[in-house]
Amino acid sequence: MSAGQVATQSGKRSVLGVLVDVTDYADATARIMEAARERRPYAVTALAVHGVMTGVQDKAHNARLNSFDLVTPDGQPVRWALNLVHHAGLTDRVYGPTLTLKVVEQASAEGLPIYLYGSTQPTLDRLVPALEKMFPALKIAGVEASKFRTNQPGEAEEIAERIKASGARVVLVGLGCPRQEIFTYAMRPLLDMPLLAVGAAFDYHAGLLKNPPAWMQKYALEWLWRLGLEPKRLWKRYVLLNPAYLTRLAAQRSGLWKATPPAPATEPVTTFAV
Repeated sequence: MSAGQVATQSGKRSVLGVLVDVTDYADATARIMEAARERRPYAVTALAVHGVMTGVQDKAHNARLNSFDLVTPDGQPVRWALNLVHHAGLTDRVYGPTLTLKVVEQASAEGLPIYLYGSTQPTLDRLVPALEKMFPALKIAGVEASKFRTNQPGEAEEIAERIKASGARVVLVGLGCPRQEIFTYAMRPLLDMPLLAVGAAFDYHAGLLKNPPAWMQKYALEWLWRLGLEPKRLWKRYVLLNPAYLTRLAAQRSGLWKATPPAPATEPVTTFAV
């Protein structure tokens, strides 16, 4: 899809009531980097089927997702939904790990420091040199592993102060879905920079997870690849949620279900995973 097509079709569309942007890599990267240059709060996530279904199953979370500045179609089935229901004409998804690299590459080129938040310390210890090898000019302002617990009173402000004091201009958040989206929603009012909920990007780029073959990605079989790698952790996600997604999508496309999006959330979240 060309930049002109994105400009014509741009905007948010309802996928099962979750608002997803009609966008491509170039458009999404440009929007994120513009916010970074202008020091604007900007919440971003890339949603595959699981991410969309977290909104379907939790209306409060759906409203939080609908408040995000940018929601990209991470999975092929989400791209298909935009094309089938809304005639978006998207020729590719905007996959979180790939978008992460494009943003990091541009941040490196412009000298804008990034901050890595989430995952485990061993993963971050592998991720940092991997990114620095790919982008030698990259400035990493800070690295902070997840505490794997809920926040304590005043902790959100403390995290925000650490990030701002580091000089970072872009924050990558790797806490897993939906924890990372709730963290991003909660932290956005406290930070004058983009926050990207990047899913498994940390694990992929640290070399802990392998991407499936291109043909599996093209035909939306990535879930099968991931299920084979982590069956105990992911079987419920894929075996139960994929059919539920397809059933609801068919109902939305046929008009049997309106899939009306809830209004974007505005109330603060006081308890969330850090």
